[in-house]
Amino acid sequence: MTKGAALDDMRATAQAEVRDMRGTLETLTQPQIDLILGKARSHYAWADRAVSDELLHQIFDITKMGPTSMNTCPIRIKFVRSEAGKTRVSKSLKPANVPKVMGAPVTAILAYDLAFWTHLPKLFPHEDRRHFFEGKDAYIEDTAFRNSTLQGAYFMIAARALGLDVGAISGFDNAVVDEEFFAGTSLKSNFLCNLGYADETALFQRLPRFDFDDVCEII
Repeated sequence: MTKGAALDDMRATAQAEVRDMRGTLETLTQPQIDLILGKARSHYAWADRAVSDELLHQIFDITKMGPTSMNTCPIRIKFVRSEAGKTRVSKSLKPANVPKVMGAPVTAILAYDLAFWTHLPKLFPHEDRRHFFEGKDAYIEDTAFRNSTLQGAYFMIAARALGLDVGAISGFDNAVVDEEFFAGTSLKSNFLCNLGYADETALFQRLPRFDFDDVCEII
């Protein structure tokens, strides 16, 4: 565990890094916001253009920096690129989603590790919090699912920020994916996400969203 002067030095360094970052950039421009959320779309068809291993590494390196409770970082990602791997994924899919996956350069299986808490000495080194989770299966599942979902959102934003398009899929059978890819492990699938460069001709009109006053309240 990191304690005392060493911990104080690490905190001071972290605080200085944030101040330096804020001094460099205070906010994204509107076009940058549009790229990651404002005008970005979910995609269903893909151009015949490969996604490099380097980009997949970059996506993860951004994703991992997003906040999770107690820095639990439960997400685990299996990037499926081969036709054989896609065929295995397709066993779980609703029929309408099969061509979306088979046509994508990469399909990411975004999963979570129920043994995430055993890694807390590495991820939360200033205090051993494994006792919060040991023997508490419902709490483990809830924490892993919630935080891996957060990380899945970071994943999609990271991919868009790097110039890729995404298409998340929840229309599949998790049990089939878990048996096919994670049997005998502590991993469970959360959702799928196709990655690539979109063929925009498959898009339809943007669906409606709520306005602030419809769903938000300031008290």
